[in-house]
Amino acid sequence: MSESRRFTRHYTVAEARELLPRLLNWLGELRHLQQVVERGADRNASLFAEGRDLGGERINGQLRDLTRMRELLAEFESLEIQIKDLGRGLLDFPALRGDREIFLCWQEGEADVTYWHELDTGFAGRQQV
Repeated sequence: MSESRRFTRHYTVAEARELLPRLLNWLGELRHLQQVVERGADRNASLFAEGRDLGGERINGQLRDLTRMRELLAEFESLEIQIKDLGRGLLDFPALRGDREIFLCWQEGEADVTYWHELDTGFAGRQQV
């Protein structure tokens, strides 16, 4: 492997495609947890502002949700798959085009992994595989 490569894992289109069902589940769970945590943080902020001492199940539940979010994000990180936009379900998979590193790019709602872009161009630089 070239020393100049940024990633240790590189996906083929078939490998990325195979992971999509699992990744879709994770994205859905992450979005749900994000909403729950944000709502809880808003509620807690107003209670803290009133001078209340919070603890117990309210805070424990929020910590459990945050921990689960971290676990899911660690799963993506361990696979070296990047979440570019959680709301859109936009993912980049490290791949090789010849000997050059690129990203296979997929967005929730697309039927298949059919786009790629250079590491530094992002979504605007997408091209057909």
